Amino acid sequence: MANSAKTAKSAVPEDRKITKDDIRAKLDDIKGEVESTGDQAKPYALGVAIAGVLAVAAMAYVLGRRKGRKKTTVVEVRRV
Repeated sequence: MANSAKTAKSAVPEDRKITKDDIRAKLDDIKGEVESTGDQAKPYALGVAIAGVLAVAAMAYVLGRRKGRKKTTVVEVRRV
C-alpha cells in the first residue's frame, strides 16, 4: 500500500541518487511540453486579443459619439 500513494512513476530507480543531469533532463522535458502547448494556443490568444481591441475601440466610439451629442448646442436663427 505504501507504493500506491505515488501518483507518478519515476524514470530513476529508487536505489540510486538523483543527479543534476536527471533534474536537467526532466526540466527540459517539461519545457518542451510547455512550449508545444504555448505554440498551439497562440492563434486562439491572437484572435481573442484582436477581438478585445476591436470591442474597446467600438465602445470608445459609441461613448464618445454619445457624449458629443449631449454637449451639442442647438442654435435657432429667427428672422424678424
